[in-house]
Amino acid sequence: MSDLPTLPVTFRPGTTRAVLLTAAVAIFVVITTVAMLLKQLSPAERLSFIVTALLLDAVLLLLARPKVVADEDGVTVVNLTNKRRLEWAEILQVTLRSGDPWVFLNLSDGTSLPALGIQPGLAKQRAIADARALRALVEARSVANPERPQG
Repeated sequence: MSDLPTLPVTFRPGTTRAVLLTAAVAIFVVITTVAMLLKQLSPAERLSFIVTALLLDAVLLLLARPKVVADEDGVTVVNLTNKRRLEWAEILQVTLRSGDPWVFLNLSDGTSLPALGIQPGLAKQRAIADARALRALVEARSVANPERPQG
């Protein structure tokens, strides 16, 4: 089990996140600069440009939010607008099939939870490695597994 990641570990789409955060900064700078350079705009119109830039940035920051955090007690899945804490025993399976937009966690209550923090979009190999690492952690910490680490 030495190949398991050290806990706590955070999985997130790093490349996608970097692109989104860079775009957010660039959009804010460009729109604000345009608002300040257009002399015919009133102060209220300038403010509306800046507010629009902030709204666009809010959407991009929301898209950059997803992550999956695994610690000793379980997994926290942070998606766009919600956050869910799961005990290790609640997760039956971690799946990332070809063509899936992100990892899915099959849960003991019969539902499936998308985990947007691991997505193959811009970094497919990284997402596959992260999905395998999370799968290995789930298998190692499963209640059904007699070799489950204690402590």
